Amino acid sequence: MFKSRDIFHRIAFLLLLTLPGWANELFSLNITCKECHPTIYQEYRESMHAKATIFADEIHKKVWELLPFSQRGEYSCGYCHTPAANNLEELVKANGIGPDPYNPTQNDAIGCALCHRISDVKEGKIHNFNVISKKQRVYFARKKPLVESPFHKVDITNPLYQKGNNCTGCHGHYSNDHGIQIFTSTPNLSKINCVECHMPQMEGSSNTLIDTKTHAYHGGFGKIVKQNISKYLNLQIRTTQEGFEIDVVSRVPHIVLTTPLKSLYLSVDVVRKNQIVFHRPEFFVRALSDEKGQIAIPWFAREVLIDTMLEPGEKRTFAYKFKLQKGDRVTAILSKVLLGYEVDKGIDGSLSIKKIKIVNKPEPLLSRVFLIK
Repeated sequence: MFKSRDIFHRIAFLLLLTLPGWANELFSLNITCKECHPTIYQEYRESMHAKATIFADEIHKKVWELLPFSQRGEYSCGYCHTPAANNLEELVKANGIGPDPYNPTQNDAIGCALCHRISDVKEGKIHNFNVISKKQRVYFARKKPLVESPFHKVDITNPLYQKGNNCTGCHGHYSNDHGIQIFTSTPNLSKINCVECHMPQMEGSSNTLIDTKTHAYHGGFGKIVKQNISKYLNLQIRTTQEGFEIDVVSRVPHIVLTTPLKSLYLSVDVVRKNQIVFHRPEFFVRALSDEKGQIAIPWFAREVLIDTMLEPGEKRTFAYKFKLQKGDRVTAILSKVLLGYEVDKGIDGSLSIKKIKIVNKPEPLLSRVFLIK
């Protein structure tokens, strides 16, 4: 049933947002959606979609400041990081405008209205492109709403949303000017789609007009996905005649991880009588170099030095020749980390990774413990 508590107040509020001063934006501001979708809005506010700007993401800000076009006020990152900006075309040009912390449409980052107005995705060599519907306040969705909104219409006929693949415009792939892939997360869409993993149904109504019991999670990778990480990644430990083996099994339909800026770290330990008697670090990395053979951030990279990222659906086995004893405890912890590298140049001029070091506190994703009996 309708929640009549203050429905007229809500409608009045939404109408107020359409008055001059608010209505001149191409996309409705996120705060507009909060009134009827508070649960979803709160999840969104904690996601990287909401924190995609240089005003909210320090790492993104530091990277942008390293790039030469930042000195020209050219925020070409805006196509993906502030696509709802009302001055996007000026923002991405080299004319000195630069990001504006006082512009609410830029602070909306990857906004609600923009994502729900992607009518199509066009594949590109460098990156994909979102085609945005020109119909304001007509939003695409997967399911027909139980009640009509007083503020917008819902279109459930878009095949992108029905198949759950509307994320691939931004999260498909991106290459730099030298053809080096900066990131890729284009999945094998024949088996699974983005929504199944990243937007599972959660308890709580999707809106305040009627209680829908559940809603699609809008927190991106977020804490909910991390809590269910064992659905997508698994660690298996077993003994062998020569020692033991550990399998890292991916059920993810895209590469893990999707960007060379982050890596996976597998820490393998054998504890015997409260002492670590065996330790092996394993890394899943994608390290890039510039024309001088130095480690480079993706935008300057010209060569891939090493690529050991976990492939879609891959099972990777690590074998260790270490004899286990009764009472030993084998521990495997898979974490997300940032890495630093030292490069070695061979006689033939080829480059290789000489040393890898972890430069931040590992963020554990998954762990397994195996007790030898």
